[in-house]
Amino acid sequence: MFSILLPLVYLSFISLGLPDSMLGAVWPAMSVQLGQHLSALGLVSMLITMGTVISSLLSSRIIRSLGTGKVMVLSVFLTSLALLLYSFARSYAVLCLLALPLGLGGGSVDAALNGFVARNYKASHMNWLHCMWGVGATLSPLIAGISLRGAGSWPGAYRTVSLLQGVLFAVLFLSLPLWLKAEKKDPLRTSGSGGQVSNTRALRTPGLKTAMAAFACFVGFEAVTGVWAASYLQGQKGFDAAAAATFSSMYYFGTMLGRAVSGFIAIRADSRKMIRFGILLALLGALLLMLPLPGWVALGGLVFLGLGNAPIYPAMIHLTPRRFGIAVSQAAIGLQMAAAYVGSTFMPPLTGLLVSLISLKAMPWVVLSLILAGLLFSRRIDRVPAPAD
Repeated sequence: MFSILLPLVYLSFISLGLPDSMLGAVWPAMSVQLGQHLSALGLVSMLITMGTVISSLLSSRIIRSLGTGKVMVLSVFLTSLALLLYSFARSYAVLCLLALPLGLGGGSVDAALNGFVARNYKASHMNWLHCMWGVGATLSPLIAGISLRGAGSWPGAYRTVSLLQGVLFAVLFLSLPLWLKAEKKDPLRTSGSGGQVSNTRALRTPGLKTAMAAFACFVGFEAVTGVWAASYLQGQKGFDAAAAATFSSMYYFGTMLGRAVSGFIAIRADSRKMIRFGILLALLGALLLMLPLPGWVALGGLVFLGLGNAPIYPAMIHLTPRRFGIAVSQAAIGLQMAAAYVGSTFMPPLTGLLVSLISLKAMPWVVLSLILAGLLFSRRIDRVPAPAD
């Protein structure tokens, strides 16, 4: 049963990655049409991720009530609708208004899928799952670049992604009976916990708050890179808007490639070692991005940032049941993801503030600082003893 569902899980994560990279890719062109400064991107990004934080915090309760399959179907439908409405937005206020429901569509399904895979599949599948997110996140800037070169401009890019989400909604809806059967065999149900652990109780688990801080840093640097890459390439490295949108996909390509390779490495390698190696690659990428070197070096920096980011998130998610116990795992994953989205909520607008006060040169410094902070928190988690679940 679980092997039959695996292609649908992968397909769902491709869908999850599609909207995540769209806004940053089209913003240099969108901001001109809307008469907004580049730094205005931060508020829209913050509102989207605020919606995701809310749905992540509620995810344990929602999943307990509806189940993983139904949560996925409803979330993909909401995301598809929000993306379609985005394509018709012609004012900054409307973008901000639609940002919250767009974020709400992503948080619960993200937590549901991560928890389901962490409990029922091997570490290699967790890496390949997030590789599929990289496929979706890589496709969006490419779609944006094609649209910006044609007559459709940025609204055409949003409509294309909305259509792809709509197709996935239909596929997931038809597969609901399979999900209902698989959920009966989920260790979260069969262990006797029933998924009843509350967020309050989970927060008392040793090491969980430190893990949440690490997630906030790592996903914070991921968000800053994804949101600001196109603007940085255009403003600091001399690329035009269409080329900057297209080449910003290099970061997501690095993430996708890194997770594809990490899936094979995870068959034998310890997840903690993979996290540390990823951090080292990310540090190299941040340094290449900030150095005053030709544009192609910056593209290499984006690739290394993606390669470094690749194993960190899936490895930390997959370690959750081992670090905190099966009974706490779904609530812990929801809380960690909420913390991650807090990082991605506040870091892009903070970067926008620094950009407006200093210049776009501040962007890679923010990325470097977050990677170093995440390294410190990650080392602290490794010293916390695992529970006897």
